[in-house]
Amino acid sequence: MPSHALKRSTLLALCACVLVAQGMVAAINLLIPQLASSSLRPSHTEILWTVDAYVIAFAGLLVPAGALGDRHGRKGALLAGLALFAAGAATSAFAPGPAVLIAGRGISGAGAALITPATMSILVHLAGPRRRAQAMASWTLAIGLGGLAGNLGGGLVGQFLTWRALFGAMVPLAALLALAVALTTPRTDRSPHGDLDPLGALLLTAGLVAVLFGIIEGPDHGWASSRILGSFGAGALLVAAFTLRALRSRAPLFDPRVFRSAGLRATGLGLMTGFFGLFALFFVNSQYLQEVKGYGPAVTGIAILPVITGMAVVPRLAARWSAHPRPVIGAGLALIGLGLLGVSTADAGTPYALYACWLLVVSAGTGLSMPALTLGVVTSLPQHQAGLGSGLGTSAREIGAALGVAVTGTVLAGHSDFTGGMGPALRTVAVVVLAATAVVVTGLRGPARHASRPTPEAATPAKEPVA
Repeated sequence: MPSHALKRSTLLALCACVLVAQGMVAAINLLIPQLASSSLRPSHTEILWTVDAYVIAFAGLLVPAGALGDRHGRKGALLAGLALFAAGAATSAFAPGPAVLIAGRGISGAGAALITPATMSILVHLAGPRRRAQAMASWTLAIGLGGLAGNLGGGLVGQFLTWRALFGAMVPLAALLALAVALTTPRTDRSPHGDLDPLGALLLTAGLVAVLFGIIEGPDHGWASSRILGSFGAGALLVAAFTLRALRSRAPLFDPRVFRSAGLRATGLGLMTGFFGLFALFFVNSQYLQEVKGYGPAVTGIAILPVITGMAVVPRLAARWSAHPRPVIGAGLALIGLGLLGVSTADAGTPYALYACWLLVVSAGTGLSMPALTLGVVTSLPQHQAGLGSGLGTSAREIGAALGVAVTGTVLAGHSDFTGGMGPALRTVAVVVLAATAVVVTGLRGPARHASRPTPEAATPAKEPVA
């Protein structure tokens, strides 16, 4: 398949898939009050796991899912992901109890882990070097619109329908997306390397899940509790075991020595930093608008539109400056930090127009930096490992998002009321974002080097088998 084979219909289908997968991260948050009072009678812990099961499965499986698509077929991985996503949504929609609901969320998260790296990897292969920056801008826009669709959809469902309707609607939607992918998306060359390393994949996935569990549950159980310390310890041991196995294996899941690349380390940290700030904002935003400003769920979903506006407009402009990633990334991440400082000044008397202006600053920073960071991670690896690069980048995003929520929740917990804690929480996050921005910019020494040039081992790729 020639590298310039990306058609508009293919781009739209792939971006729609990632939009839906990302949207389900946010949609459930606005349905928590309805879930809490539903006939399932979930406990506080069960509600947390209903929210977190999707994120943990999604982030924990991204790297092996991306490598699986590279080696055994990206289009097949994408279609399998959509099928899993639909199966999990159906399980959640008809759940008779909290345990089944949580299991369904985990299954959908596993599907999303196959969907996200496959979509980016296919785009990288089809777009070609000249159109790659524009394709990444569209893909990043789809992630931002996914946040909008999730918040808006969750708010509307919470206002007018039942929580089961949200999951039920995902089943036919996933079927439509699968049909669109089947009709519009060509098969790409796959990596000729050996089989996926099952033990390595298990070690890495279990390690990431343990770390994510510690991050997400830390604010509730206490960072010094035996459960959280044990989770972090187990995660570190499992990741270390994976690293040792990968260094000794002839066909590892991926070679940990890829992190010797300063560009990969810097762009990975940049993605984590951006989503650290963005999801800290998401965490307080709905609470501020509903609890402090008194907005209903549907109005809250609409009131966050400024968060998406910059993500929708700025990436197209940022793509024009793709040859100069260092100033673009530095300016974008700095805007996120400065915007969070502005939001931290909001209280009950703050006019919504002023609050929206600060949301636009954060949004513009995200739209400016994320396409360049995403492209930087992917092009730090050979082109035949684009799915793995996407998995690493998205893992960085999800870990950053989980950390942003955890840090914000921890600072809020130290205050007697939400209004008093919101400012200190966001200022803490903003300072971390600005400090990390300096580290990222320092690590980006000059224009990003595109490692997607053909390498000897990638010069003779094998074709995906025809289904």
